[in-house]
Amino acid sequence: MHSVVGFAVGISLLLGSFVGQALAADWPQFLGPERNGISPESVEIKVPDAGPKTLWSVKVGSGWSGPIIVGGRVLLHHRIGEEEVLEAWDGTNGKSIWKSPQPTHYRDDFGFDNGPRGTPCAVADQVFTFGAEGRLTAFKLGTGQLQWTKPLGAELHGDKGFFGFACSPLVVSNLVIVQLGGAEGAGVVAVRSNDGSLAWKATDDEAGYAAPIQAMIGGKSRLVVFNRAGLSVLEPGTGRVEMRHAWRSQTHASVNAATPVVLGDRVFLTSSYDAGATVLDLSGAEPKTVWAGDNSLSAHYASVVTRNGLIFGYHGRQESGPVFRCIDVATGKVQWSESGSGGGSVLRAGETLILLRDSGELQLAAASSEGFKPTSRMQILGTQTRAVPALSGGILFARDRTKLVAVDLRSH
Repeated sequence: MHSVVGFAVGISLLLGSFVGQALAADWPQFLGPERNGISPESVEIKVPDAGPKTLWSVKVGSGWSGPIIVGGRVLLHHRIGEEEVLEAWDGTNGKSIWKSPQPTHYRDDFGFDNGPRGTPCAVADQVFTFGAEGRLTAFKLGTGQLQWTKPLGAELHGDKGFFGFACSPLVVSNLVIVQLGGAEGAGVVAVRSNDGSLAWKATDDEAGYAAPIQAMIGGKSRLVVFNRAGLSVLEPGTGRVEMRHAWRSQTHASVNAATPVVLGDRVFLTSSYDAGATVLDLSGAEPKTVWAGDNSLSAHYASVVTRNGLIFGYHGRQESGPVFRCIDVATGKVQWSESGSGGGSVLRAGETLILLRDSGELQLAAASSEGFKPTSRMQILGTQTRAVPALSGGILFARDRTKLVAVDLRSH
């Protein structure tokens, strides 16, 4: 499995009453410590028959940015009025600790949501946000003090695409990396974490809505970027393009949005709009197709999780009612499909899948090839729940359009 260079994961942080007497791992970025939706903790996820308990709930502004957890604090980038606000709460009780606003004038072309899309990323004593207008900003983690801000979208003529700038920043060593889709070779951009100065820019590709990841491929650190044209594999320190693979729908009004999954020297890509999924072998000079097709798992926007050679994720367009599906990563063969509950997001903790549906319903089920058999279901949020939640110490932190909740999933 790949590992994110430069992350102080904080697995041994003792968070007091936030996790009882257990040790809780941080969830410092989009999709967690390893950027793969999988919790590194051994906390047992097994709620009472009465269902999970909501520990606290707070009102939040608009946006599709997900929460992160660092040192017992919950951070969220959300929009209040004409400002994009990075806010920190105490994870034990939901009390606001600090707020840091930045002005914004973003308006969604389709009248959806005007808030930030990308999830913050925290490393050491800094936290980075990327707003819907393409503004990349660094704050001090402890206090929320502004360190620097760069309007990358304006400076490098970035393309906001259909739904605004939406990349969740990735930090590799001392570089902050985002998909920008900018002109003149600024498809992917890296800036220095200490001052926001440009380190490199690469590719002429339009940005996708998938988050970039860092992976060890062939024993070397690589950036894996799923942009609108397909896959680009880059050298993180310089931005040099190592290999590319075209993977894009023939439909103009389409996006690549699900974050890639790297397993050893192979990568799994999935997209909707009749593009489908593929597994590529990256061990050679050029990507080699292991399998490809539109009948295995074609994710519209939700990223997938893996376990023991299986992939779990949503198949089909969100507006058409996707099914939740399990496939064999080696062959793409469908193991089972579950329909009727709509789209959403999925995380994994040990042997348990944690599904948060667009409807706001939480479902827990075994990560098994034997079928989808929910062990717990509970309505925890409202409709149009699109943001990916965070998990720390057995507590799920999740938001919808108006509120952020902390839900206890631990066995008691």
